[in-house]
Parts: sequence; structure tokens; C-alpha cells
Amino acid sequence: MKHQLDFEKPIIELQNKLDELRKHPEKHSLDISFEEEIQLIEKKLEETRRQIFFNLNAWQRVQLARHPKRPYTLNYLEKTFTDFHELHGDRLFAEDRAMVGGFAKLGEYRVVVIGTQKGRDTKENILRNFGCAHPEGYRKALRLMRLANKFGLPVITLIDTAGAYPGIGAEERHIAEAIAVNLREMILFEVPIIAAVIGEGGSGGALGIGVADRVLILENAYYSVISPEGCAAILWEDRAAAPKAAEALKITAKDLLELGLVDEIVPEPLGGAHNDTAEAAANLKTHLLKHLSELAAMPVAGRLKKRYEKFRAHGHFIENTEPAMNGVVPQASAA
Repeated sequence: MKHQLDFEKPIIELQNKLDELRKHPEKHSLDISFEEEIQLIEKKLEETRRQIFFNLNAWQRVQLARHPKRPYTLNYLEKTFTDFHELHGDRLFAEDRAMVGGFAKLGEYRVVVIGTQKGRDTKENILRNFGCAHPEGYRKALRLMRLANKFGLPVITLIDTAGAYPGIGAEERHIAEAIAVNLREMILFEVPIIAAVIGEGGSGGALGIGVADRVLILENAYYSVISPEGCAAILWEDRAAAPKAAEALKITAKDLLELGLVDEIVPEPLGGAHNDTAEAAANLKTHLLKHLSELAAMPVAGRLKKRYEKFRAHGHFIENTEPAMNGVVPQASAA
């Protein structure tokens, strides 16, 4: 099996044993029949798969979110949406292939869909800049959202990026300003906006298309202010501490839902979205349609008020005002 993750080894071993037995049935145990041995291994395989994937830690989910076979934005555009017509360019500088978007249909709804796109191989990753958009990518996204707002079309964004591109060219063309303008404008658009984190949700690069009425996240995706490796390098001065950082950052779908930073978790097929892209796309479509129908029924003023309140509520904390004891200064704690 290609792209095997460390925690998948027990599953791979059982699958190999099952495949070997089917190729060479004469090697089956003499104590039971061939069919019974096949059934026992299949049962053990299913139990092992469930035990592993129902108990993944934060770092293992990060690994799944980065899986090279995981469906990307263009895969969902093909399977979740219909009649997709891509639009190009920001009308200011250039076309950014790391950000894709255009008109599409979601069920019976006409929408504008925008998302970050990674590559499958070296050539495509160079074309897509590894899914890290430049300023022109965010300005293209803003141009499409303004079109959506002008024509009264809901906006759907699909987030899968390690972050905005941090290179010199991006800084020269004001990447921070491009993202900041998107944040300001997205809070004000009158059309419904739904964001879905389908893989990596990295820092401002994700937030630049992530201000929405509803924020969904796939079961094995993550959403974070910094990558686990970046956090580990800063706090532990060792990128090898990334698993520890992933736990501390609370970046998994379950943690984010408990913290109120996302609105719903979209379930994935057992083993991750890459194991059954069609099912993953169908699950996403079901959840998008549910939230879109709810948002479409809300008055514009009420929807904008709730969107504003949603993001103003992020980042609350409780400050410990008790006097210091034994020389220890009380610390602020997250709420």
C-alpha cells in the first residue's frame, strides 16, 4: 500500500495476510475451513481499522489531513458540485493557480465556489505553489466574492492550505493587506457564506477565505493559527516536537467544535476521505445544502448580525485576579 502512515501498519499487515491467503488458499489453517479463516481475518481487519481510526490523536489526524491521496478542492468541485465554470485572474497582477474558483451549482442552488488547490506531483505542486496562494490569489477570491454579492449568489469556500505564501514576492505585493481586506469584506457581504475546511487550515492563509456564516470542518481536517512544526520550533526549539504541539494547539475537528470555532463536523469514510472520495463528497454536499437552506431562509440583517457576533466571540479568555502565592504570578487562561 502506497503512502502508508505509521499507525496504519497493523491494518496493512492484516490486509497483506488476507491477500496472501486468497492468492494461496492451500496455506490456510487445517483447523478451520478456508472460508472460515477468511471471515476471521476480515473481522479482525475491520475491528482493527475501527479501533485505530476511532482513537486517533491530534498528530495522526494532521497526517491524515496531509495525506497525498486525500481529495482536494478540484475533486470536490467535480463530485460535490455541478456545472463548474472556472474564472481566472485578479485583474490587478496575475493568475494564481493555488486559488481556484468560479460559478457552479450545488443541488438546485447557483453558487460561487472558491478554494485552495494543492498538486498531486512535483510538476503540479509547482504550478499550484503547493496550495499556498499569493496576494493575487486572495484578490482573485475577493473579485469572485464581489461578483457573487452583486448577483445574489451564495459563496462556498473550500480550505486546504498550509498557509499563504510567505516569499519575498508575496510580501512585496502585500500579502497581509490582501488577506486583511478579504476579512473586512467577507464580514459585510450580504449573501450567505459557508466555509469548509477539507484538509489543512493553516493560519491567515485559511482565514483569508474563511470568514463565513457557517464554518464546517471534515472529520480528519485541522484548523490552526500555526502549523504543529512551526509551533514546536518556537516553543520547544525542535520541530520533532510537532506531535506534542498538535495536542497543545487543540486543532482537531472535535476540539474546534468544543471551542466554538467551527459549527459542524462533516464525517469522513472510515480511514479518511481518500479511502472513498465519492462518499466524502456526498457527505460534504449533504451538510452544505443543509446549512445553505437554513441561511437562505434568514433575513439579511439578521444573518449579518450573527456573522459579526460569531467572530467577535472568538478568543475570549478568563483572567485570574487572585493574589500571587509563593511568588507565582497568576496566568491568564483560555476560556
